[in-house]
Amino acid sequence: MSVRTPDPNSGWLSDSELAEIRQRLPLLYVEAVPVRVDGLGQVVEVGVLLRVGSSGTIARTLVSGRVMYGETLRDALFRHLEKDLGPMAFPQLPASPVPFQVAEYFPLPGVSPFYDERQHAVSLAYVVPVTGTCEPRQDALELTWMTPEEAASQGISDEMEGGRGGLLRAALASVGKLV
Repeated sequence: MSVRTPDPNSGWLSDSELAEIRQRLPLLYVEAVPVRVDGLGQVVEVGVLLRVGSSGTIARTLVSGRVMYGETLRDALFRHLEKDLGPMAFPQLPASPVPFQVAEYFPLPGVSPFYDERQHAVSLAYVVPVTGTCEPRQDALELTWMTPEEAASQGISDEMEGGRGGLLRAALASVGKLV
């Protein structure tokens, strides 16, 4: 039986490699809050995904995913937006790779406002306007467009895992939609 050698430049990890690394190192992620803007660039709608969470429950969440080895932040952000929203979403990536917030997720609740039972992760979070048709793919069940006021509500925040409701509110504050 021959052992298949993985491509050392692939950027992908096997499930067992990922589990081992998650126990030893913080991983880098990007997260995106998809928005629709009017002609003046003001946010008029916010997109929130509905997906089956790691615990098997259905929860609201944001576009998110790991940055692969050798991948730029822009490429990772675009890849995850396309993966979650579909190829016709036409995201307008920010001119600067500076996020509106850095969120640090810990496997122990209470260390920070952000929690991920699987790992210690650092996430760079962006607000990204999309201009096309969004059709969720992969493990996303649906994308719900709502007003900034609806997205900022306690009810939506309560439906989000790991503190992402707070991250969504911070995104809205960063674009002047939350006082």
